Amino acid sequence: MIFKVFKKEELARLHELLAVNIMVGPVARGNDRNGKPLYDFEVVSDFAELALDYTQTVHSPKRFVLPYRETLSTFTLNPNGWEKQVDLNVRHPLVFFGMHACDINALNKLDLVLAKSTYPNPYYLGKRKNLFILGLSCNPEPQCFCRSMGTDSASHGFDLFLTDLGGKYFAEILSATAFDLLSQISCQEPSSKDHTLYKHLTNEKSKRYTTSVDTSDLTKILDLEFASKAWDYWGEKCLSCGTCANVCPTCYCYGVEEQIDLDLRHAGKTRSLHSCNLIDFAKVAGGHNFRPESATRLKYRYYHKHRGFVEAFEEPLCVGCGRCGAACLADITPPEVIASVRGKM
Repeated sequence: MIFKVFKKEELARLHELLAVNIMVGPVARGNDRNGKPLYDFEVVSDFAELALDYTQTVHSPKRFVLPYRETLSTFTLNPNGWEKQVDLNVRHPLVFFGMHACDINALNKLDLVLAKSTYPNPYYLGKRKNLFILGLSCNPEPQCFCRSMGTDSASHGFDLFLTDLGGKYFAEILSATAFDLLSQISCQEPSSKDHTLYKHLTNEKSKRYTTSVDTSDLTKILDLEFASKAWDYWGEKCLSCGTCANVCPTCYCYGVEEQIDLDLRHAGKTRSLHSCNLIDFAKVAGGHNFRPESATRLKYRYYHKHRGFVEAFEEPLCVGCGRCGAACLADITPPEVIASVRGKM
C-alpha cells in the first residue's frame, strides 16, 4: 500500500478530476424529529453538495450496485418468434465519494456471494467492476458496533481511503487509477509526524465505540440456543415490516417476477429485493408458508447473518453499522438480540 498526504484544499480538485464520471456521495436530507441531520447517498454534480462530515446515511450505497428493483430481460414477439433482450444496466463508470469503512466492507461481503461465487451475478458484477471508491474516515455513532464485527477499518475494496488529520488528509492508495489521480494534485510523502498522528487518531477513534457485541463463539451459541425463548420475545415485538432489510448494506435476498402483456407480444422479467422478515418470504406454490411466525423469520435473519454466512465464507454478513436498529419501528437492535440469546439480558 502507498501512502500520501495532501492539504484539504486539494480535495475539491480531486473531485473535479473524478466528476467526469457519475458521482455518488453523502448529502444532507433534512432533519429527524429530534433535529438531528439526516444524510443519504445521492448523485451529486457539485462539490459543495457533499456533506463529508456526515455521521451515517439512512440508506447504504448498496442500491447503486444492487438496485431495489431492476429489469433483467424483456421479450418481444416478432414474425420470426420470440426475441430476447438482456441489458446489464451498466452505462457509465460510477464514483463513490466519501464511503465509510463499514460500507466498503459491506460491498466486500456482497462480492463473496454476487461476484466471487460459483454463479456470479452479471448485473451486480458489471456495476461493481465499473466503480471507483474513495473512502473517508468516520466518527462512530452511538448505534455503531462495527468494531465488534471487525469492519471499523477497511484493508481492501477501495481505490483511495482518506483519514482526516486536521488540515490535511492521510491517503491510502490501493489502485493505479488512484495513484494517477493523486499525481495530478499537490501531494507529499507523509512525514514521521503524519504517521504518528494517523496512529493516534485511529487509536482515539477505537475508544469512542460505546456499543459492542460479544461475537466469541457466536456460531456455537446460536446452534445451542436455536430453541431459545429469546426469539419468541423479539418475534412478538417485530412488526415484520422489512425496514431492517431496506436499510441494511448487506441484505441481498430477492424475488423475480415475470410480466406478460395481454396481447402476448411483450414480456419482461424483473428482480426486486426482498426481506426474510416479510410474511410471504417463505411462501411457496400451493400456499404453504415455511415460516409463518414472525419469531421464526426474525430468527432466521440472524442465523443467516451470524451463522450460515460464517459457515460459507468464514466471516459474518453483518458489518455492525447499526442502521437496522436505528430504523426499526419496534426498537429491535442486534446487540440486544444477541445479548439476550446469550442470556445476558
